[in-house]
Amino acid sequence: MIDLYELEEGQSVYIIYRDPQTPTASTIQQATVARDPDGTGRLALFLFDDYHIMEEDDALFTSYEEAETIYDQFIF
Repeated sequence: MIDLYELEEGQSVYIIYRDPQTPTASTIQQATVARDPDGTGRLALFLFDDYHIMEEDDALFTSYEEAETIYDQFIF
């Protein structure tokens, strides 16, 4: 997993995304690290054409394979 303090704007990361409409549906998604457009100065994830402020408990991965390993351990 990536430490939030190691991230840089423009970096690609992978996350395990749980669909808010269907809590039992999760997928691995690629996201881009970006600055929050609301001017907070915080880093956000650009995912599905929207910005999501990153939180300390977000699980971010450097590769799809790394995310898949954790996904397989906890989802199945």
